[in-house]
Amino acid sequence: MRIATRLASRTAASSMVVAAALAFVGFQAAGQTASAATAKASSAVACTTANTKLTVTEVSRPINHLLLKATNTGTKPCYAYSAPYLRAGADAQAPLRWTEASTPQSVVTLEPGRSAYAGITTSSPEGEGGGTEKTLGVFLADKKGDPASAEKTLKLPNGGIFFNSAASVTYWQDNAADALVW
Repeated sequence: MRIATRLASRTAASSMVVAAALAFVGFQAAGQTASAATAKASSAVACTTANTKLTVTEVSRPINHLLLKATNTGTKPCYAYSAPYLRAGADAQAPLRWTEASTPQSVVTLEPGRSAYAGITTSSPEGEGGGTEKTLGVFLADKKGDPASAEKTLKLPNGGIFFNSAASVTYWQDNAADALVW
């Protein structure tokens, strides 16, 4: 009886050692995966006008909207922080306001060749004043939300677009449909 008890105890102890070893190996593997993810994330840079192609297009729906597209042309992933700073026309005194309700849950990360989108409301009946503008000045934001790169001036479609005081821009979104909801 004692021999059987000892054998069962040794078997149980061996099983526990094997289970602990496997758990340790799994823990190390998880740590290596986390380290690889951290290394990849640390190699990402902020999206700037130097590593990003910017285009602006008119959309059919919703009315009075444009779509700003930023495509990563660099070799590293880049972060599209906050929302772009936009100047409607060369004489604009202040950037368009940001649509706060469009704030995404996290920063949009663009792998090389991928795009982010911002919806631009150009005017509404509630807006005041306004005029037809031919250009759109674009500054991208840094991690703090400040303008970070040189201005990129884009020509607006159809020779010009009407903007009034209701004009605004969304935060960067990872797809065009979400950018145009606002």
